Amino acid sequence: MRPLVEAFFDQVTGTVSYVVYDEPKGRAAIIDPVLAYEPKSGRTATVPADCLIRFVQKAELTLDWILETHAHADHLSAAQYIKANLGGNVAIGERIRQVQAVFKGLLNLGRDFRQDGSQFDHLFHEDETFVIGRLQGKAWLVPGHTPADMAYEIGDAIFVGDTLFMPDVGTARCDFPGGDAHMLYRSIQKLLSLPDQTRLFVCHDYPPDGRPASWETTVGEQRQHNIHVGNNKDEAAFVAIRKERDSGLDMPTLIWPSIQVNIRAGELPAAESNGLNYLKIPVNAI
Repeated sequence: MRPLVEAFFDQVTGTVSYVVYDEPKGRAAIIDPVLAYEPKSGRTATVPADCLIRFVQKAELTLDWILETHAHADHLSAAQYIKANLGGNVAIGERIRQVQAVFKGLLNLGRDFRQDGSQFDHLFHEDETFVIGRLQGKAWLVPGHTPADMAYEIGDAIFVGDTLFMPDVGTARCDFPGGDAHMLYRSIQKLLSLPDQTRLFVCHDYPPDGRPASWETTVGEQRQHNIHVGNNKDEAAFVAIRKERDSGLDMPTLIWPSIQVNIRAGELPAAESNGLNYLKIPVNAI
């Protein structure tokens, strides 16, 4: 079945969130919702998430899932805010435990932080199936950007998370803790082995000058035109491209706020004795 897809692009972080549903007034999933965060003031805002909520409510949809492709390093997740307003189960891949373990150490989170994934309502294992009303879904393990990245196949579409970008942008970075360009290449080859007409929806777009933001492509377009893996580039060539590019990239502006919230399934760290929530910034850690 062909899912209905509504995309929401966040200009600040370059993130694309999706509402995926089976039919009008039917069942839905939200993928990678954004909670706005202003790093200078330390204030959050719900404007991007409110757009998703209004769409779901206006379309009279019932939300079954809030799907995270991975623990993002460039934006805070609005999963808990969405859940509080619309319901739904917050889900991510089971390897989130590995990411939690790494950042528990880097952030010195202490015994109270659980690294078992229990902050999420559901942890998908590789190739696990699920439903969104009349739609059939499958969770794909696609590590490389992080060891825990997932893509979600829903009907005739795949939401690829941080693996592939639009063909003229290329692929995701691999220099975060646990990232691996060899793994990303193999994950991408899984996606590119699908029929040419398979629809792919990316999680980010950083458009070159003169091109509007875009987020839908196909396997055939990626196989032919992706600047990092297209035209049958082999693994060694891809790894060389990826390592050279990653060596010149800055860390994302929101990496530390994002990770601390996203490994908690979109929850802020617990308020301290004065009633305020705090985010840590480790010095010289990565």
